[in-house]
Amino acid sequence: MSSHEITLTVNGTEQTLTVESRTLLVHALRDELGYTGPNVGCESSMCGACTVEVDGDVVKSCTMLAVQADGAEITTVEGLAEAHDDLHPLQETFNEEHGLQCGYCTPGMIMTAKEFLEETEDPNPDDEEIREAIEGNLCRCTGYQNIVRAVESAAERMYGDEAESATDGGVPAETGGD
Repeated sequence: MSSHEITLTVNGTEQTLTVESRTLLVHALRDELGYTGPNVGCESSMCGACTVEVDGDVVKSCTMLAVQADGAEITTVEGLAEAHDDLHPLQETFNEEHGLQCGYCTPGMIMTAKEFLEETEDPNPDDEEIREAIEGNLCRCTGYQNIVRAVESAAERMYGDEAESATDGGVPAETGGD
């Protein structure tokens, strides 16, 4: 088996590692670099538990070879927190709205929902839009309702204030509206 030296920037930290040609990105992240957020579920792209962001796009990391990611910027669920104790709104709302039970699908579900919310920038996505966005991620525990509620809550947190200031009669708050 041939080995390749690759460089990945994971959650803002550049790391160089040697992998076999056949090593899947999910295994490089988990086994070689210690990022256990992406889970190995089906290894056939059916469950979405291994979803990460690669160069700004969500990818099921069990469908990508680590050598294909050479030079890429990768964000795992661990990288969403802006500071050690500062969670991303989706991480907060999944906890608050009980959007997880066993937690196995949660990292992939959060990464997929993050891309959806960033693309729509809608503070009020409807249930159908959310369900369509996360359809590539399977959860065997929750029945999805609390996951949908968590995504709705995160959307309001992420884009609700911007929406309110944009509809403030068209007058920027700092001008006083004379």
